Amino acid sequence: MTDLLNALLLGVVEGLTEFLPISSTGHLIIVSALLGESGEKSKVFIIVIQLAAIFAVCWEYRLRLTRVAFGLRSDPAARRFVANLVVAFLPAAVLGVLFHSAIKSALFHAVPVALALVAGGLIILWIDRPGRRVRVDDVDAMRWSDALKVGIAQSFALIPGTSRSGATILGGLVFGLSRRAATEFSFFLAIPTMFGAVVWDLYRNRGLLDGGDLAGFAAGFAGSFVAALFVVRSLLAYVSRHDFRPFAYYRIAFGLVVLVTAYTGWVDWSPD
Repeated sequence: MTDLLNALLLGVVEGLTEFLPISSTGHLIIVSALLGESGEKSKVFIIVIQLAAIFAVCWEYRLRLTRVAFGLRSDPAARRFVANLVVAFLPAAVLGVLFHSAIKSALFHAVPVALALVAGGLIILWIDRPGRRVRVDDVDAMRWSDALKVGIAQSFALIPGTSRSGATILGGLVFGLSRRAATEFSFFLAIPTMFGAVVWDLYRNRGLLDGGDLAGFAAGFAGSFVAALFVVRSLLAYVSRHDFRPFAYYRIAFGLVVLVTAYTGWVDWSPD
């Protein structure tokens, strides 16, 4: 029962944090450490709950994605949309294949994540400030060069604690996208980026899959899907009226708590 509760909790954490600029990977690393969930099997579990978050985005935008799929042959806007996603996807995909293992072995621990959380919070405060010039109000108005710049920004999310959604949203803001356009493009870009990473990781860790883990995986999957769907539906409404500064303050506070507890020895954050 405890394992199922842990699985459900981690699934909810993944769903709530995947599309917010606060780093789902960082939260999963920290929460997993607190729950004592580590080891090779936990890596496969994290892959599964990330897949659930992707499905949540696909479900929320199912009508638009269907229109794009059927319009590729006749609709220039659909072809431009897909081309922008491909262009934005490539930088992180190439760098991920080249450096993922080295980054994972060196930085996938609580203290480096906490440092990245604090640094990312300060960057949000610096970027999302009043007076920023908006050049692109809608995802469909993006050029391929806009997509490439956002894709390069997404590459920084290879560092755990940075946040994939945070990197893409902030990259969009820096290069002139509105908050809504940057957030929505981040949702769409998550589909090829996360799906590619999930397929790659599942293939590499296929030997760890075990039918006996089905109940825990199902609990985590369900928690992640429902929580991610809630966030996707809520975030666009939020950013139409507010900025990202509350997320910055949260990142800084959370990261400082981890750093203080590590420094004082109140919590042993050392990797297994």
